[in-house]
Amino acid sequence: MRFSTYSNYQETDFYWLGKIPSSWQIKRVGHHTDFITGFAFKSDLFSFEKGIKLVRGDNVTEGSLRWGDKTRFWSEITKELEQYLLKDKDLLIGMDGSKVGKNFTLIKESDLPLLLVQRVARLRTDDQLYYKFLSYLIGSELFRIWVTLVKTDPAIPHISPSDIRGFPLPFPSYEEQTQIAAFLDHETAKIDTLIEKQQQLIELLKEKRQAVISHAVTKGLNPDAPMKDSGVEWLGEVPEHWAVGHIGYYGRVINGSTPSKANINYWNSKDIPWLSSGTVNQYHIKNASDYISNKALKECSVELLPMGTLVLGMIGQGKTRGTSAVTKIAATINQNLAAIIPDHRLLSDYGHLFLQAAYNELRECARGGNQAALNCEIISDFKITIPPISEQEIIIDKVTSQLHKIDLLQNKLNGMVTNSEERRTALISAAVTGKIDVRHFTLEDGVAPTTSIDTNEAAQEAAQEAAQEAMA
Repeated sequence: MRFSTYSNYQETDFYWLGKIPSSWQIKRVGHHTDFITGFAFKSDLFSFEKGIKLVRGDNVTEGSLRWGDKTRFWSEITKELEQYLLKDKDLLIGMDGSKVGKNFTLIKESDLPLLLVQRVARLRTDDQLYYKFLSYLIGSELFRIWVTLVKTDPAIPHISPSDIRGFPLPFPSYEEQTQIAAFLDHETAKIDTLIEKQQQLIELLKEKRQAVISHAVTKGLNPDAPMKDSGVEWLGEVPEHWAVGHIGYYGRVINGSTPSKANINYWNSKDIPWLSSGTVNQYHIKNASDYISNKALKECSVELLPMGTLVLGMIGQGKTRGTSAVTKIAATINQNLAAIIPDHRLLSDYGHLFLQAAYNELRECARGGNQAALNCEIISDFKITIPPISEQEIIIDKVTSQLHKIDLLQNKLNGMVTNSEERRTALISAAVTGKIDVRHFTLEDGVAPTTSIDTNEAAQEAAQEAAQEAMA
């Protein structure tokens, strides 16, 4: 159903707020908050083990506190530091970084004790401003628009205390603020539950996808095929008629290189595609963002790889190391990639499926500690299953068909998550600016009246349908 609206509205001076109810005012954050920024604790005196937790910019994320390896402690609370002790219901805003305007959180009793560090703002509301109402405003698109207008934008964007204090608040009565917050608590909780279920289904689909690939390249498609021990622990038993051997035995493994960037004659052309690590994020590489010249191909240690080459990321702590792709163009590669040029016994698309199944095992073979990396020797020595070519073709066709269905379902769920998030954002903005009237919102036996989020039911049904299809 559509929400009712207020009977009268007034214009504001802020385009992103639009009209607000005539009974509301516009105030500034600084009018109704006790505002401070944190203390300049000396980082060389931080403890990593015990003491009072410090809330730094790294700890304030979108709606929550992040700890883990970001945790730092201070040994004692002196008289000087007492004013930086946080309390239940304090609102924190990160003032620096690429996500400035998005990183905020409300402090709960269970979080305490905490000490506030510089470049984090603390807002403590007075008796005219309900803390949850302010929290919804700070977490809304309205605050992000304000930050975009006022932030400085050097290498590290930041906002000042005066920027935060100057944020204009649509300001209804305290009773209305509490009513709006109660309404949003209930409705956003429903949307958040839906999003969580959708994301769980997405994770199930990812697991299903990996299982389909792994089973096909380690056990084959015939459940009645005689099996043998592969001699490789993670592979286990494989079909008896399959070969198992080193990748380097079934293809040539080489490294790439980068022609000198100082020589403009090597780069100012569109002659030869040149691939960097990011291209392995494409399942099939059909285009390149960089090109080298024919002159570079002749004079530098660069080899033109044929279409159908397997390309593999070799470095990094992220997903790139161990990620593979198949080239659908002839191209060259940089030194952070390895190329596997299969011989007549190995189809590149089968090899690509196998490398996806072996992703975790291959990554664990990397050397170098924090800068762990694969190399051509490691890749050449890594063992692969080799079915007959005719069977490789069948596996490719069958698995590709299954993956297509899974990918469609995953895209569907990703779209549903996006839609749910957009509905959540729109609902908050509408409620805190009075575009909808929720003054008569009530909970009867724990059930709220129908709201504009009545598409939840359809979304839930679609999610269940997707889950059933995925698990079939």
